[in-house]
Amino acid sequence: MALKGRKDRERERRRKTILKAARKLFFKRGYNPVTVSDIAKKVELSKGAVYLYFSGKEEICAQILLDDIAKFHGEVLPIFNGLASASEVITSFAHMYVDFFLKDRELFRILMKFMLHANNLDLPEDTNIRIIRETNRAISVTENIFQYGIDKGEFVLKKEDIRTMRNAFWGMLNGIISLHLFMGRESTKKERIRSNVNACLNIFIEGLKKTG
Repeated sequence: MALKGRKDRERERRRKTILKAARKLFFKRGYNPVTVSDIAKKVELSKGAVYLYFSGKEEICAQILLDDIAKFHGEVLPIFNGLASASEVITSFAHMYVDFFLKDRELFRILMKFMLHANNLDLPEDTNIRIIRETNRAISVTENIFQYGIDKGEFVLKKEDIRTMRNAFWGMLNGIISLHLFMGRESTKKERIRSNVNACLNIFIEGLKKTG
């Protein structure tokens, strides 16, 4: 039993080392140019050794995304603390989401890749299930915000419309980030993203208050 425990710990340590190295390479050079051979070289392993831990680059990428989704979910859990209105909560959430990807831009490209091409990726079934579960956990926070606004009488929104509003909200945020994150002047990029998010949020929130 002790030997098995040591082997499991060593395997997990090796997996984390590979993921850490891959993350650095993806965020430095971009996802597409990096190969499994590059990752193996970074951690001083053979390419075959990397395949003992992951099915390929797509699974490595998926695990990085899963770790970051879980991290983001943990950061937004206290979002209701100390905020008086649903409008404040949803604004705070939006800016946390934007800032999360402004810190790690390549992560957003990875997220979009999985969102747009999920059915075409060669991933183990358990990894696909985890991606869906973790993504839904993060997305469900916005549903809770809308419900919070309904309960407070701030949002005049029908319960059956919460999912539609959730999708519109995520589409708005991801659309603005996609539009500005990888193009335009670097010096004004953050300002343009935040300014556009604020302008769209004002319209979105006013619509939530008047809907019905």
